[in-house]
Amino acid sequence: MSDKVFIIAEAGANHNRNFEQAKALIDSAREAGADACKFQTYSSETLYSKGTPDFAGYKNINKLIKEIELPREWQKGLKSYCDDVGIEFMSTPFDERAVEELLQLGVKRLKIAGFESTDPRFVRMVASAGLPIVVSSGIGNNLSSASNILSWVRVEQQDPDVTVLHCNNAYPTPDNDINLSNIEVLKKIYPNVKIGLSDHTSGTMAPMLAVAKGAVCIEKHFTLSKRLPGPDHPFALEPDELKEMVSQIRRAETMCTISDDKLTSSEKRFSNAMRSVIVSGNVKGGDLITKDNITTKRPLLDNSIPADRYYGILGKRFSKDLSDDTVLTEGDVS
Repeated sequence: MSDKVFIIAEAGANHNRNFEQAKALIDSAREAGADACKFQTYSSETLYSKGTPDFAGYKNINKLIKEIELPREWQKGLKSYCDDVGIEFMSTPFDERAVEELLQLGVKRLKIAGFESTDPRFVRMVASAGLPIVVSSGIGNNLSSASNILSWVRVEQQDPDVTVLHCNNAYPTPDNDINLSNIEVLKKIYPNVKIGLSDHTSGTMAPMLAVAKGAVCIEKHFTLSKRLPGPDHPFALEPDELKEMVSQIRRAETMCTISDDKLTSSEKRFSNAMRSVIVSGNVKGGDLITKDNITTKRPLLDNSIPADRYYGILGKRFSKDLSDDTVLTEGDVS
């Protein structure tokens, strides 16, 4: 990842098993300014047991997954299309074969989803591929999740390149459950690990706030239309919203830049509005400089004595005669 915030536009299953729609999602992500467009590589047979009961409002989860899973034969074409239009192709693997397929395609990094990041067997398997890893913190969203993930990854990689995404795995996530301050906590606990946000809240505010708290990677679901059929479309961003989010993130990271300069370039135009030391009353050369014969006023000129040196020149002497309200310069003090 570069020094700028890495933005992952999460297409997920919003391709609706339509290859042209998948390409349109890639175009939308690129036009919005995202760094990567990410899909998900899974099969119902390897994701859920056949004996899975209905839960969370989903009936026959295996049938649902089968209807939205990414056709494996698309991956090469989608990767090539991403290369052609200039955006990184990513996909989250959910089984061993998916990892192998993505490695063969030459992906730059692998993503581990939040529900899978609670599984040491799976995390270690993905880490064993040796690529940089982006991983959403496990469901439960507690600080021990990151510790577990990093310990499992380090079994397979001695010096891993890991980005841990703070994440609440509810879809959508209520504002009072996102707990963005955990980003700052994670950065303090793991100063050598990149920390980001996988965001499932509504709208575009959370990513911008996350960047202000130090997030260096943002992942967000998007769609061509919230009205399309499928489980993930309603809470995903539409193209204009995705573009707005990217713009807000870029603006936020600009605002959070640390500057070592005393004055920023924009402030320098207004530096004359600061105060200088000013003569109060007519004085003679050799007179002692006291609180009675100097004060502070605007402007600050290139050769004037700035107001922050007011106390430092008390007790010195004027080097020449000066009239009332003269802006004091270095040559006026001996």
